[in-house]
Amino acid sequence: MTEASVAVHADPDLLAQAVAARLVVKLLDAQAERGQASVVLTGGRIAAAVYRAVGQLPARDAVDWSRVDVWWGDERFLPAGDPERNETQARAALLDTVPLDPARVHPMPASDGPAGDDPEAAAAGYARELATAARPGNAVLPHFDVLMLGVGEDGHVASVFPEHPVHHDNRPVSAVRGSPKPPPVRTTLTLPTINTAEEVWLIAAGADKARAVGMALAGAGPVQLPAAGVQGVSRTLWLLDRAAAANVPPRLRSLR
Repeated sequence: MTEASVAVHADPDLLAQAVAARLVVKLLDAQAERGQASVVLTGGRIAAAVYRAVGQLPARDAVDWSRVDVWWGDERFLPAGDPERNETQARAALLDTVPLDPARVHPMPASDGPAGDDPEAAAAGYARELATAARPGNAVLPHFDVLMLGVGEDGHVASVFPEHPVHHDNRPVSAVRGSPKPPPVRTTLTLPTINTAEEVWLIAAGADKARAVGMALAGAGPVQLPAAGVQGVSRTLWLLDRAAAANVPPRLRSLR
């Protein structure tokens, strides 16, 4: 297991800019090493700020976007183009502004897609798409260079919520019904899938996240606090603003 590291930035704007710079560097490093790169996106206000910041970086043009695979960690099970979908947010903030190969952009199914309004069928379809792109020697999942996660006030990540039955689903992708946060129906990568990523970045801003962040770094149980169960293969990185880091032990902090 890799030990988590923490980087604290002064405010949400600086946090978003720092994460954006890290992401561009990570994509460039992956392409230098493997000829391609793979990123798993998240949703939420801070994620949208990160994507906009990437689009404003001059270094974004150094990335060969045609060789970037884009996946999502979770999605609201709503019609395509709905403003509440993570895909819609990411496209507006960044994806529609860079020259991606459409065949390498892999949104989770919408409720008006081929699977219809059946979230279990949608989750199974996304699992098949992951398997189709699987890396050599792994029949189930592709290589994820970096997987980004927001952290909820209750400690949820992606759409894995505390005490939710999805914790007992060992499939790569799960349907979520009865989400405590609207909308109630979603699809999500499960924690075992999330933890196959080379690097996992947990991004949080605001005082309302401080309790969950502190508990996760203090070793809370993953069923009660899913963020505590996240572990990247080579790196687990918490990227926080000062407010979200209020309960982080000083020995773990790296102030930027």
